[in-house]
Amino acid sequence: MTFGAEDDIAFEVRENAGIITLTRSKALNAINDKMVMAIDAALDAWQSDTQVKHIIIKGEGRAFSAGGDLLELYDMAKSGHLHYDFFRDEYQLNACLGVYPKPIVALINGIIMGGGVGVAVHGKHRVMTENAVFAMPEVGIGFFPDVGGSHFLPRLPKNFGLYLALTGGRIRAGDALASGIATHAVKSDALDDLETALCRSDDAGTVLDEYDDRQSLPAGKLDHDEIERLFSGGSVKEILADLERAQADSELARSALEAMRTKSPTSMSVAFRQLQEGIDLDLAECMRMEFRILVRMLRGHEFTEGIRAVIVDKSNNPVWHPPTLEEVSAADVDAYFKPLGDEDLTEFPSAQ
Repeated sequence: MTFGAEDDIAFEVRENAGIITLTRSKALNAINDKMVMAIDAALDAWQSDTQVKHIIIKGEGRAFSAGGDLLELYDMAKSGHLHYDFFRDEYQLNACLGVYPKPIVALINGIIMGGGVGVAVHGKHRVMTENAVFAMPEVGIGFFPDVGGSHFLPRLPKNFGLYLALTGGRIRAGDALASGIATHAVKSDALDDLETALCRSDDAGTVLDEYDDRQSLPAGKLDHDEIERLFSGGSVKEILADLERAQADSELARSALEAMRTKSPTSMSVAFRQLQEGIDLDLAECMRMEFRILVRMLRGHEFTEGIRAVIVDKSNNPVWHPPTLEEVSAADVDAYFKPLGDEDLTEFPSAQ
C-alpha cells in the first residue's frame, strides 16, 4: 500500500489499524513535504475505510522524528528564493490530525522534536517508552515552537509548556506523563505486543489502558510546582529576573537561566506571545497565526543565523540581532503576528 514518498514512509492496513511508519531512519525521520502529503493522503483514504478503526504512527530507528529538514530550509532561506509550500502543507496536516474522527496512536520510542511533535501530539493517544526524548528546541535556532506549539504548549499544566518553549529543555517519559504530553507508557520491548493488540482490537483506548506500564519507567526528574512558580512572570524579562533571584538555591533555576541566555531574544519574545495568544484559539486559528510568524521568521536574520551556528558550522556561537531582550521592542514582536493578506493560511479541515 502506498500513498507516495515510498523511500521515506510506509503504509499498511493490518486488521483494525492503519499503520504509518516513518522509514527515513538515517535522517532521524526528519519530515519533508513528500511525507506530509503522503500522510495526508492516507488519512483521507482511511477516514472512509470501515475496516480501519484507528491509526498507528511510529518511526523506524532511534527516532520517532527529530523534526523538519532544517538544512533544506536553510539553503532555501540563504538563496533568497523563499517559498512556503512545505509549511502550508505541514500546518494543514497538523490541523487535520487535531480533528481526525478516528483515534490516532503515536508510538514514540526515541527522539521526538519539532515537526515530529506536530505529527504525534495532536492525536488522541501518545505512548512513550524509556527511550523517548521530547523537546521543542526552536528558540535555540532563531525559530519558534511551531507545528501547533501555540495550541498544545499553553494547555499543559503548571506553565510547563512555557518552560519547554523558552528553554528548549529535553524531557523523558516521566515528565511527559506528568504534564500530559504522553498519555500512556510501555517498555520498548512491549511495543510489538502492543501494536499487535491494537491491530486485533477495535477499541484502542481499552488496549492502551491495559498495556499502560508507566510504573516500570523512571519517574519525572523535574519539579513541576517549582516550574509553575518560576515561569509565572508576565514577560520573558520577568521570568529571567525570577530565575536570577532563585538561582542561588535552585538547580532548576540555574539550568533554565543558563539555557535561556543562549537563545534568540527575538524568538523567546515571539514564543512567549504566541503561547499567550494560543490559549484562546482553536488549533486551526493557531496554525494560521503560526504561518504568519513563520513567513516573517524565514525572511529575517535569526533563523539563518541559528541554523548556521547550530547545524551548519556546529560552532554554537549565534550572533542574535538584536542581541538582548531589552532591544526587542513590542512593535518588533507585533510585526510577526500581522495578517498576510492573500498569503494567509485559510483552508483547514473541520471535525467530522
